[in-house]
Amino acid sequence: MKYTSSTTEVPDAPQVPRHVAMIMDGNGRWATKRFLPRVAGHVKGVEAVRTVVEACANRGVEYLTLFAFSSENWRRPEEEVSLLMRLFMTALEREVSKMHANNIRLRVVGDLSRFDDKLRTMIANAERKTANNTRLTVTVCANYGGRWDIMQAVGKMVAAHPGMTDFSEAQLAPHLAMAYAPEPDLFIRTGGEQRISNFLLWQLAYTELFFTDTYWPDFSIERLDEAIASYQHRERRFGRTGAQLAEKKT
Repeated sequence: MKYTSSTTEVPDAPQVPRHVAMIMDGNGRWATKRFLPRVAGHVKGVEAVRTVVEACANRGVEYLTLFAFSSENWRRPEEEVSLLMRLFMTALEREVSKMHANNIRLRVVGDLSRFDDKLRTMIANAERKTANNTRLTVTVCANYGGRWDIMQAVGKMVAAHPGMTDFSEAQLAPHLAMAYAPEPDLFIRTGGEQRISNFLLWQLAYTELFFTDTYWPDFSIERLDEAIASYQHRERRFGRTGAQLAEKKT
């Protein structure tokens, strides 16, 4: 596909967001509030993922990107990290066949070198199995960070153009981890925090942001529709004036 950047071109602003990116925050707090171990919140959160994937597919969203495990999440207690890795493997075992049956493609992006061989093999097999599916592309960002993404892309770009010192966005873009997807139209973060936490730093330049206090395990189809409705009422100017938009509509 031809790469388009919202900082250099004016992309389409579809009624239904073509690409939704989400930070699934609040699993641990959801569990703590119920006097449960934090991992119970992560287990419940997998159910919310299933609900949102199905809802996005039914609404015509083409790309759904989920921030599952950041490069900073290694700082969490070792026991919690170990449980998250096992939960990731369990989810792959249980969900990939269902996704494939529903014509949904799975991609996993991030620095996968820290994961063990078994998990990396499972990821590769899941991506291979669903590679030709076209209804919805679900990207799971695992051991991902926006700064890591930019730095690894810069390294690849420099290696691809030895001797050059002056580069453009167009030369960098193909090396970003999500070069296959358009920039997100809508970003959603659950759990009450209002920051993007090193997620898709390059790609979110002109994305519409939506924050909700709802913890991720409680994120429902109704909350998704609320976020999409909020997006639909935004005036997406991409540097232009409101008058220019009005003139374009007439």
